[in-house]
Amino acid sequence: MTVAQTIPELFTRRVQSDAVRTALHVKREGEYESLNWQAVEAQVGRAAAVLEELGVRAGDRVAQLSENRYEWIIADLAMQGVQAVHVPIHAPLAGEQIVWQINDCGAKLLLVSGPAQLAKLQPLAGQLPGDLQIVSYDRCELLWQAEPAHLWAELLQAADTERGLELLRLAARELKAESLATILYTSGTTGEPKGVMLTQGNLTTNAVATVDAFEVDGDERAADKVRLNLPPLSHIYARTCDLYAWIAEGSQLALAESRESVLADCAAIRPTFLNAVPYFYDKVYRALGEQGRRDEPGVLQAIFGGRVSKCCCGGAALPEHLYDYYLLQGVPLLLGYGLSESSPVITLSTARQHRRGAAGRVLPGVEVKTAADGEILTRGPHVMAGYYKNPTATVETIRDGWLHTGDLGRLDDDGYLFITGRKKEILVTLGGKNIAPVYLESLLTQDPLILQAMVIGDGRSCLAALIVPNPDALRAEIIARQIPIFSREQALAHPQVLDLYEQRINERLASVSSYEQVRHFLLLNRGFTVESGELTPKLTLRRQVIEVNLAAEIAAIYR
Repeated sequence: MTVAQTIPELFTRRVQSDAVRTALHVKREGEYESLNWQAVEAQVGRAAAVLEELGVRAGDRVAQLSENRYEWIIADLAMQGVQAVHVPIHAPLAGEQIVWQINDCGAKLLLVSGPAQLAKLQPLAGQLPGDLQIVSYDRCELLWQAEPAHLWAELLQAADTERGLELLRLAARELKAESLATILYTSGTTGEPKGVMLTQGNLTTNAVATVDAFEVDGDERAADKVRLNLPPLSHIYARTCDLYAWIAEGSQLALAESRESVLADCAAIRPTFLNAVPYFYDKVYRALGEQGRRDEPGVLQAIFGGRVSKCCCGGAALPEHLYDYYLLQGVPLLLGYGLSESSPVITLSTARQHRRGAAGRVLPGVEVKTAADGEILTRGPHVMAGYYKNPTATVETIRDGWLHTGDLGRLDDDGYLFITGRKKEILVTLGGKNIAPVYLESLLTQDPLILQAMVIGDGRSCLAALIVPNPDALRAEIIARQIPIFSREQALAHPQVLDLYEQRINERLASVSSYEQVRHFLLLNRGFTVESGELTPKLTLRRQVIEVNLAAEIAAIYR
């Protein structure tokens, strides 16, 4: 049998081979319910029939604005079943950002989770396309129209399942590797968001290669593996490494109910595998420390449900103390590296091939090299088709077939990739020193007293840092040191607290050069959030936004 070239082809083959095996675990009314592959296919068929009934045709863009849920998965596969283009929109985005993306991609239909998301669009309803149809997963009124939004469940109930399955089989035959599958808008860390165009071949080859790379571990049957999905499916990391890898592998997929319920979901579903960003693993690490359980043998296994043998992480730098701790606990954190433009996996670690500080080894079928200035370049079937309606940005990013990632790194003699910084985030001091702030920030946030940090100093005589204290850890230190403080504002300006943070900052940066030392800092009374626009949905700092929002405070630091 030939290798599958598209997601519909991969999915239909999986259903044919594993029809009655357990495929998906979905929480309903507090309890997990299991569905086999045949049941999932039937739902996808009904959803495909609904989309066709709503007028969606091949090449049409369908936007989806929703948190992770069962309907997200069914809708994604159904869109591909009618050969449409899926445009997932990150759920935490503000109304203006959502409307911009809907208009930019020319969406014909918007699938939305419910009232909370529609409420963000109400003040901007006049800016939405006049012919945009809206379907809601949860019942709600359209706040700017008299009639309610179409309800997804009611449309499914009336759908022609056989017609939908026919559409799915047709897509499996007709779609090509070069067919456009999705448009993903970049987080806009610098500049206006760009629509990353990924093809069916991009997604399929990347998911299959990722699964194949892990097959060397060979520690369990695919059908017995249970993946617990935590990161947002609107981000390509979870979509490829959880959703499509699940289909390619033939394992079981469970959806975490929410960020707050993850450990309870682990206890209920007992996963064998987790994908998450380093922030999640750090949160677990800090919580165990606060509970006095960090050194308890087997504690990670216990809180993850008892069956997790390894965890994968990506999307951000992994602090080395987390790598060390999880490895010591027998649950290694396997770091990977990639970006939306590369579908996303470029390198990954496996249980047998991982190294401290490294982002793994190059994925089979993928090429990686570094340019003269240290920028990481990659070439292969994972590289995007380009940026939607932006040929200028496309030719700037893909040159001679090589995707210029904007990240700096090096390959060691064994083929492990080490990320050393972000090319566009390099700070150049007045003394001409080039400094990668991401690395310094990763060192600072290893301290329990520091929740978030942003290093600044471009065009300045020295570096400074904006520090968001960990309120619980700071409170404990204040009590332990018997510092007479009666308010949060007083704490952030108290000389003893400032001395404490100065000491911690110096300790964390003891291993770097003199010009990489933070000479000044400011303790902030709030954190950086997605909602404020200061973090991307994958929790990367939006430096330009933060510098604008805190311009007065930054000026005062250097004054």
